[in-house]
Amino acid sequence: MGAEVLTPAFLRDWPLPERTGSKDERGGVLVVGGAAATPGAAMLTGLAALRAGAGRLTLAVAASVAGAVAVAVPESGVLALPESDGQPTGELPARADEELGRTDAVVVGPGLGDPASATAVVEAVAAALDPTTPVLLDAFALGVLPHVSEAARERLRGRLVLTPNHAEAERLLEGDAAEDDEDDDGGEDGTAATAHRIARRYGAVVALSGVVAEPQGRTWTSAGGASGLGTSGSGDVLAGAVGGLLAGRVPLDQAACWGVALHTTAGDRLAAAVGPLGFLARELVDEIPKVLVELRTR
Repeated sequence: MGAEVLTPAFLRDWPLPERTGSKDERGGVLVVGGAAATPGAAMLTGLAALRAGAGRLTLAVAASVAGAVAVAVPESGVLALPESDGQPTGELPARADEELGRTDAVVVGPGLGDPASATAVVEAVAAALDPTTPVLLDAFALGVLPHVSEAARERLRGRLVLTPNHAEAERLLEGDAAEDDEDDDGGEDGTAATAHRIARRYGAVVALSGVVAEPQGRTWTSAGGASGLGTSGSGDVLAGAVGGLLAGRVPLDQAACWGVALHTTAGDRLAAAVGPLGFLARELVDEIPKVLVELRTR
């Protein structure tokens, strides 16, 4: 099955639902991550989610930086996560149940920096979250997915989006690059084939280097993407853009496709305005609403 290209014309024929009403009606996002040394990753993700149309944001970050994050992102509520040596322990604070119960999408991973911590956080969220709420895993939460409990992985199947880079993709497949090759179309390039293997293994929609794949075999590929997107924090912005769309009750595959298109098109715009290299992830965040309008306008 050939990949469909995410051109503006293609996306306009696959329109996003209108988002109107109060902040709760527009959808809430919970970002869980932000170790003491890297709270900025969670902040970039959360701001991207708001820029993509989410109405409400909560950032769950290490307790030692929670106050600073609350000041830096006044648009967000903040949950202080118990921590050890700057890393969230996986223990959820008392308010977490209420927040998990009312959120419309959860992004786990931005700013986590330790495998044991990330494993504990993923398992805690999977156990506590409503079984219908979509979940996006990014960064360290991706790399540890093969090692979380089978029960946690099963709870996440069917409502999961993964946004790995190539190194994280290898960890997700645990080095088994040949798994399920009998189902792959020989014409697929390596990135699409890898994304499909991950999608099937975890029952997830996968966005890998501009390619989106879902478990049943459908594939989409970005129409753009500047080299400057390979910069610190860029993946956090992509995770936030997809998470913000998921919060608007957009289906997993559509949210991933539109999120990839927003991310790559924002990169193209900045490459033209700033230069092919050197633009910042925070600048991608500010481009998202303008690109969203552009891609939705006939």
